Amino acid sequence: MLRHGSSLFNLAFAALISTSAFAQELPRRPAEPPMETTGQVRLNIVKAGFIVGVGGGNGTLTFRGQTYRLSIGGIGIGSLGVASVELVGTASNLRSPSDIAGTYGAAGAGATIVGGGQAATLQNEKGVVLNVAGPQVGFQVSLGLAGMTIALQ
Repeated sequence: MLRHGSSLFNLAFAALISTSAFAQELPRRPAEPPMETTGQVRLNIVKAGFIVGVGGGNGTLTFRGQTYRLSIGGIGIGSLGVASVELVGTASNLRSPSDIAGTYGAAGAGATIVGGGQAATLQNEKGVVLNVAGPQVGFQVSLGLAGMTIALQ
């Protein structure tokens, strides 16, 4: 009987050890850092007009260590004069460089003139948000960036 009892004890002890071995946490891989979703933009825009303005330009997007050339187009209404502006800032919510392409409308407060400069928050149909600012050279009553289109070259 003692022999049967010790077998039962050994079986219970083996079950306890195997259960605790499975209960131990498996080693985890370190979490991968999230993919970068913000890039740096530099936009050079020239605009001229009387009532209806025509504007265009070029620029660059730097995203995940690569630089991409951009072309800028669009027509603004309510424009008077000639101006050029170099805007520098960020493009956020990018999943890939091609997400920057599209037509931009005012997001939040939109474009404002700040002491001879321009600051704007714009968003395209893919959810990419541009936050840009820079000095304006020339005379332009309204630079009006809403409706601006950006394409990858």
